[in-house]
Amino acid sequence: MKRTATLTRKTKETDITVTLDLDGTGKTTIDTGIGFFDHMLDGFARHGLFDLNVTVTGDLKVDCHHTIEDTGIVLGQAVRQALGDKAGIKRYGYFILPMDETLALCAVDLSGRPYLRFDAAFTADRLGEMDTEMIREFFYAVSYGAMMNLHLRILDGENNHHKAEALFKSFGKALDMATQEEPRIKEAWTTKGSL
Repeated sequence: MKRTATLTRKTKETDITVTLDLDGTGKTTIDTGIGFFDHMLDGFARHGLFDLNVTVTGDLKVDCHHTIEDTGIVLGQAVRQALGDKAGIKRYGYFILPMDETLALCAVDLSGRPYLRFDAAFTADRLGEMDTEMIREFFYAVSYGAMMNLHLRILDGENNHHKAEALFKSFGKALDMATQEEPRIKEAWTTKGSL
């Protein structure tokens, strides 16, 4: 069974199409109009081994907020749709990722209950054309779109680029682990009967 999804979201602020293959090889085609954000999404997909196509036309004349937040919503929804009923997946994933002086932690539970715990401080207001405050907003949108419990933390680090990149890459690695099939079970991994 193919675990893929293609979603489109069109509002007065953004026009977004996301195609996601959870069982890919890390191939990406990404154009959000924000170079640094494209770089982060590419790192997420390549290190999670997800095939990801993202096309966004956003109101960048205003700022980057709507483009990044709405992309997070659609990506989260694509994850949720691609997983279907979540039968036979590991459900939990985690990764601690080093990137030079930076150390990032990510933990994921595909529980059907959205929650974000984000502990990362940045000393720069922007990275390229991306406001650093939007990193948290992106992950918040993904967690609610996917209905996942998501914890992200910078354990150590100084360089803002490294910190942002380590968060996105660790998220890719943790989500890859959580979405992997567990051959010993066939149903959703929960005492409730469904996730």
